[in-house]
Amino acid sequence: MDKPDLSPLQQTVDAWIKSTGIRYFDELTNTAILAEEVGELARLSARIYGEQSFKRERDKASAKTDWADELSDVLFVLTCLANQTGVDLSDAFARGMDKRTNRDADRHAGNEKLR
Repeated sequence: MDKPDLSPLQQTVDAWIKSTGIRYFDELTNTAILAEEVGELARLSARIYGEQSFKRERDKASAKTDWADELSDVLFVLTCLANQTGVDLSDAFARGMDKRTNRDADRHAGNEKLR
């Protein structure tokens, strides 16, 4: 697999932090924020794709836009954490895909639950 170039994403986030965000929150704070954002994504998932219902009709009407916004929030904070800890997301993602490809080469094809 070709390595995706995620450096523009990392550079965009870094430039925003330096121009508008003043500085990165510390790693512990950003990890807590990431957990919060993933929780918001999970709440929406339970209502859009799961069995829970929305309390208000307007929340249901904006659910798909809210879903995209929460995914974006997760990506932003994840990118902040990568930047501030010196992780090249392009390299990390490529290594992760290689790992999954090698580890799961036959795993999913042989899984009867996926048929």
